[in-house]
Amino acid sequence: MSESLSYASEKSGLPPGSLVHVGEVHEHEHKITVIDYNKTTLTQHTIKSIAELLPYKTTDTITWVIIDGLKDVSVIDAIGQHFDIDALVLEDILNTHQRPKFEEFDDYLYIVIKALSLAANDFNVEYEQVSLLLLNKFVFTFKEKPDALFDPLFIRLNNDKSPLRTLGTDYLTYVLMDSIVDEYFTLQDTFDELIENIEDDLLTNPSEQTLHTIQKIKRELIFLRRSVSPLRELLASIQRSDSPLLDAKTKRYFGDVYDHVIRVTEAMESYRDLIAGMLDIYLSSVSNKMNETMKVLTVFASIFIPLTFIAGVYGMNFEYMPELKWRWGYPALWTVFIGVSVFLLTFFKKKNWL
Repeated sequence: MSESLSYASEKSGLPPGSLVHVGEVHEHEHKITVIDYNKTTLTQHTIKSIAELLPYKTTDTITWVIIDGLKDVSVIDAIGQHFDIDALVLEDILNTHQRPKFEEFDDYLYIVIKALSLAANDFNVEYEQVSLLLLNKFVFTFKEKPDALFDPLFIRLNNDKSPLRTLGTDYLTYVLMDSIVDEYFTLQDTFDELIENIEDDLLTNPSEQTLHTIQKIKRELIFLRRSVSPLRELLASIQRSDSPLLDAKTKRYFGDVYDHVIRVTEAMESYRDLIAGMLDIYLSSVSNKMNETMKVLTVFASIFIPLTFIAGVYGMNFEYMPELKWRWGYPALWTVFIGVSVFLLTFFKKKNWL
């Protein structure tokens, strides 16, 4: 079964370990990039098959393999065969609806993390699953599509004095996760600016567009919480791990990423409270505007009620109306109308109802 599925439920009935891509299919050329380095050397090139990685098993270098695109299931299957990766892990790599998690095995570690970014011209958070396999001499990075997420790392690798060139695969894994989490702060800054603008709109001129934006942020925060909150447990598990693949010094660096995740998580929680408050403020503002409108209408109705009463009395059809033959009856009636209106307007103004 080689086609891609949109939802995990479509895999119902397949045996465990079935390699089927589940997620969005991005239209781009499938690409495998290999970066092989140590303190003195650095090479970067693309390969067509996983079998080309086998010679790197006998070298004393660190090999970082970046797989852009998951629709070619044969590539993932080949990694499992050549590097003895469990079929259930390969199945999770191909399923892009995974929850961020950390799994520990004898010869490798498996990490799932969500990369977050904003669309170019709209407030729309884009989610990308990044899976990491940490081996003794290899780090495999599985991405849904090519992007510039790890471009800063390429620059750091080109510097032969960078710690990346001298430390092991665990440090490279830390740097990859740190790069992904750093993007969360960019998203946090965008949220800060957007929420500040909404607060200004609520105080000046709340509109239907304001409500639409509030609801959109509220929905995005739900998805963000699902992507960010599990990272606390993930990083705590890494720090508690006794795997020989993780050096004790490197675990301290993962602690720094943990602190960053705590900051982002707390910010997301505060945004949820702010958005809930903004929704209440919006509803109160709309209710107040409605009350102001109803107050004005009520004032005008109150002014015209006595006038309507007088007009109704003089509109009755009976013959012996006292003022009917009076020469100044009509001007006197208008004087009464105007006097009543002025009196009521003055009274309402004195009561601060206008």
